[in-house]
Amino acid sequence: MANKVLVINGPNLNLLGTREPDVYGAETLADIEAKCQTLGGELGLEVEFRQTNTEGEMVDWVQQAQGVADILVINAGAYTHTSVALLDALKATKTPVIEVHLSNIHQREEFRHHSYVSKAAVGIIVGFGGFGYEMALQAAKRIIDNA
Repeated sequence: MANKVLVINGPNLNLLGTREPDVYGAETLADIEAKCQTLGGELGLEVEFRQTNTEGEMVDWVQQAQGVADILVINAGAYTHTSVALLDALKATKTPVIEVHLSNIHQREEFRHHSYVSKAAVGIIVGFGGFGYEMALQAAKRIIDNA
């Protein structure tokens, strides 16, 4: 049976491809998911993609992942910089977390430089666009294989 990776995407990521393409690129979330499904299959990973604009739903998904997902890959969008509730949920699950951002958050507005998610993450991938998700799957495979 494949190891499971749950990929959680936060607010406004459903608008990829049309929202600020100069910052986030032209790929849609569906494009990124399709590439990750293909790569996941090659790596022997079961990849489940989700997106929500609601903080509470994201927290629920993180809590439900414990004992179900082997790795969480999360792009929490704006909740990265604001949500203590999300941090608490991530820390409570004890599931390894990989944080992903399409843009380099450290080159952007000052408020984006702080990440609550990072406090729970084993690693962070920023600035590589949609390819960052593929990098996260490679890292997830390595973490699973070395567990």
